[in-house]
Amino acid sequence: MEVTATAWVATVALIVVLLGIDLAVGALRPHAVGYAEATAWSVGYIAVAVAFGLVLGWVAGWDFGTQYFAGYLVEKSLSVDNLFVFVVIMTTFAVPAEHQQKALTFGIVLALIMRAIFIAVGAALLELFSFMFLVFGLLLIWTAVQLYRHRDQDPEVEDNALVRLTRRVLPTTTEYQEGRLVARVDGRRAVTPLFVVLVAIGSTDLLFALDSIPAVFGVTEEPFLVFAANAFALLGLRALFFLVQGLLDRLVYLSTGLAIVLGFIGVKLVLHWAHTLSDAVPEIPTLLSLGVIVVILAVTIAASLLKVRSDPAARAHAGALRAQADRSEPESPVGPSGPGA
Repeated sequence: MEVTATAWVATVALIVVLLGIDLAVGALRPHAVGYAEATAWSVGYIAVAVAFGLVLGWVAGWDFGTQYFAGYLVEKSLSVDNLFVFVVIMTTFAVPAEHQQKALTFGIVLALIMRAIFIAVGAALLELFSFMFLVFGLLLIWTAVQLYRHRDQDPEVEDNALVRLTRRVLPTTTEYQEGRLVARVDGRRAVTPLFVVLVAIGSTDLLFALDSIPAVFGVTEEPFLVFAANAFALLGLRALFFLVQGLLDRLVYLSTGLAIVLGFIGVKLVLHWAHTLSDAVPEIPTLLSLGVIVVILAVTIAASLLKVRSDPAARAHAGALRAQADRSEPESPVGPSGPGA
């Protein structure tokens, strides 16, 4: 796919403008987001992403358009799982509603930066070493197996190594200090719980980037499409968080569905690598991949809603990549240097 410098500049400029609007709304004007506002923003971001795909298909051909939509759908579904973890973080640290937008906007910006770096590195590795398709495929299959095994668990934010290190190294206030990251308390500077929240979100973004980039490379090898699919899927996260946070508990089979999607894409990458060695090995076409992903997600949502209807007490979980400790005894209250929940 030949992408001109003008196309790159125009796409990046559009994303920067949308990101700037998100920053202005989320960080510069802190407020609790209502359902109507979240719906309007979510619909707007999805409309822009769909319009971009339609223009892309019309200009570059519908083969690339299909690859973009498949990548966007994969990234959007992974983003919803990311929202689960954001909910866990916000709840764990008792982030006030008016400061949640700032934390989410920071998470989106950091995720874009990390994924842009991983896209560049991933594209270079795939260009130089064809066996990287095998490596990416096996990574996704391993992730799928682990996510399925621990689908009924949530990540332990308190056990995050960076969070523990931050608390150990830096003095931390017990109050959110009107949304500031650093405050002066008793004559000395200290970071606020919001700073610790941003550390937790940043480390989470890193883990999701390690999984999402191989996943989207499984449906398209074009760096431009990988970047566009990631960017447009991430830009709507802030509004989507406030729109679906009350509905996330109902998606009880989301982790299972995502595990199947990641496993499917992992197998697709392994077959693609094997096809480079022998034409006798079949490949999975992008259009078929898109159809399979749509069906898996549709069945996941329908099955989740039916489960909740038959068992109202059922609740969804973000899923984890490793077994979490069973905390049978309540933790002691956080001391003066902790975040204060």
